[in-house]
Amino acid sequence: MHRSSCFGRQQRTGCSVGVRSPDRWPLHEIPPLFTILKGTDMKKILTTAGLILAATPALAHHPLGGLPMETFTHGLASGVGHPVLGFDHLFFVVAMGIAALFTANRLATPAAYIGAMLAGCALMYAGIAMPIAETMIVLSLIVVGGIVLSGKALSTPVAMLVFAGFGLFHGSAFGASIAGQEGGIGGAVLLGYLIGLGAIQYLIAVGAGWAIRKLGASDARAMNARLGGAMVAGVGLFLALEIVEGPLVALIAA
Repeated sequence: MHRSSCFGRQQRTGCSVGVRSPDRWPLHEIPPLFTILKGTDMKKILTTAGLILAATPALAHHPLGGLPMETFTHGLASGVGHPVLGFDHLFFVVAMGIAALFTANRLATPAAYIGAMLAGCALMYAGIAMPIAETMIVLSLIVVGGIVLSGKALSTPVAMLVFAGFGLFHGSAFGASIAGQEGGIGGAVLLGYLIGLGAIQYLIAVGAGWAIRKLGASDARAMNARLGGAMVAGVGLFLALEIVEGPLVALIAA
């Protein structure tokens, strides 16, 4: 059966009426994302990602401006601020929220990440650091962004396993922020910090899924959802290049 080469709504150039929207393609007919996007579109995506990442060092500072955390409110504010000011964490949570939307339980799957993230943070505070945490955080962007980009939905158990696994490493990075405070922190500060971390990231994840659905994404094959995945995966690849840049330069210079 012939199908039009045009996507979306009828165009003035003469597409036939009744052309299916890109987010309604059967799975076996879904076109690769990069055949739909023009080169200019990809440049816009990569340029936007680059600009955001370039701003990260200026923004990803302590939410309290470097002041020590001494009260529950300080801990709460710091917990809320860290995931928002750290774009690597923020992008992961957004991608996770989009991926979670298309599972059988869109509210429980992000909760698996939150639980593991808080555990990783507590472990780091207790002196037990996750190995290669920064590398795994970058990998989490590539993996979860790639899952969303693929246009395929995860089962709930697989999604919870993936989110929780990466959550331990994100939590370890968050824990480093409080473990390094001179003089340590009190129990009230730690409690506020953990509450802030958990609450803001859960709200962002659920909110990202809600926003994508409001934009018309009825399933994982929707183009707007896949574009979000492309952005996050692109950020992950950008950060991965930064990680390997130093060793590569040293190897070439040797």
